[in-house]
Amino acid sequence: MNTLGDVITYVRRIIKSASNDEITDSLIIDYINRFVINDVDARIQLFDLKTRYQFQTQPGYDQYNMPLYTVQTEPGPQNISYYPVYQGFEGPVYINGVEIPFYTQRQEFFRMWPNITQQMTASIQGDGSQGPYRFQFPIAPNNVMPNPLNTPFNYLLRGHVDMSGVIALANFIGGTDYLDPPLISPGQINAIVGNETNGNNFISKIPVMNVYPSVYITANGSDGRSIVVSDSGVFLDSAQNLGLLIQNGKAPNGNLPLVDGPAPYYSPTQNVINYLTGQIENLYFPEAIPNGVKINAQCYFFASGLPRAVLYNNNVLTFRSPPSQQWLVELDAYLTPAAYLSTESSIQFAYMSEYIARGAARKILSDTGDVEQFNFYEPLFREQETLVWKRSQRQFTSTRTPTIFSKGPGWTNSNGPGGYGY
Repeated sequence: MNTLGDVITYVRRIIKSASNDEITDSLIIDYINRFVINDVDARIQLFDLKTRYQFQTQPGYDQYNMPLYTVQTEPGPQNISYYPVYQGFEGPVYINGVEIPFYTQRQEFFRMWPNITQQMTASIQGDGSQGPYRFQFPIAPNNVMPNPLNTPFNYLLRGHVDMSGVIALANFIGGTDYLDPPLISPGQINAIVGNETNGNNFISKIPVMNVYPSVYITANGSDGRSIVVSDSGVFLDSAQNLGLLIQNGKAPNGNLPLVDGPAPYYSPTQNVINYLTGQIENLYFPEAIPNGVKINAQCYFFASGLPRAVLYNNNVLTFRSPPSQQWLVELDAYLTPAAYLSTESSIQFAYMSEYIARGAARKILSDTGDVEQFNFYEPLFREQETLVWKRSQRQFTSTRTPTIFSKGPGWTNSNGPGGYGY
């Protein structure tokens, strides 16, 4: 039982269906994939699925979504949409080989690293029009453009689109891959500004609750109402230090791209912020800013460097200090298996073959309402689950948990690891 075809055969024996006319191989594969992807990790935590996740940070990016599988196609064909490569992360976490604290509670992390909002009055005022307005954040780093820049450097923190927002955008655009972070071309901005449809205006397709801005530009309208625009977590593909500014809206899909009304399009950097220089380029507000009304700005700003702590929350890894250059991140994770797509596919762990077959058959018997067969095979399914878990249990229990009365691995005396006291 080393291939998916063998598992299918065993499923057929359990459900008493030898013919492809009664239930197709494709449908059985779908049941197998649903059991493996959705059920196994929730039922038992397998040592064989424990792995290491590592990646390089990007200068200027403090938030990183959990990676997703690309779209997979089952026989049929039937697409399996994006889902996380890992079930979750856990410590220890290493940055360039140095262990750093790992947080899962926002309040504890931000108690140590507060997101203090820098509130400032920009050096410009409204002129009675929507724009264009240009100004620079007064606390912006002294970076020199154009790109490329040599790291390390400082920057304003940038907006972020979380994993659910990335999936929503990928499903709208179509295809079998996704962009994280989301990127937009100057040509698409051109189409947005020109109120054309071929730009796909995908800003409104990213749900409001999945966008986390870090830069806000505010003013008051003639009636005293607040006028607010923010960054979007979407960047230019040709210059990823440039973030697209948007008009904030209500959930679920109220965010809108900024446009310049009847004025002709003339700049490839319309309604953007340069996170490296703090420069706002060609900003058009959703409505006219009255003469003399001050335009204000808010942002998060940190001195970048080697990260000293990380928060895992909402499937996002957030680093403080924000990385000033590429740093190697390593942490423990539990892998979510990829789907089985053809009968020739090898089972990743052959000892799980019968467990997978019984789990898939269990789902089929449940859906077809064959209660008698379901109840008959349920103890055998539970037995296989216990046997599969036993292998992991042996590994998890092979190392004694250190206590104040015992020595842990590598401890040489009662003073602590390597003989040094805490």
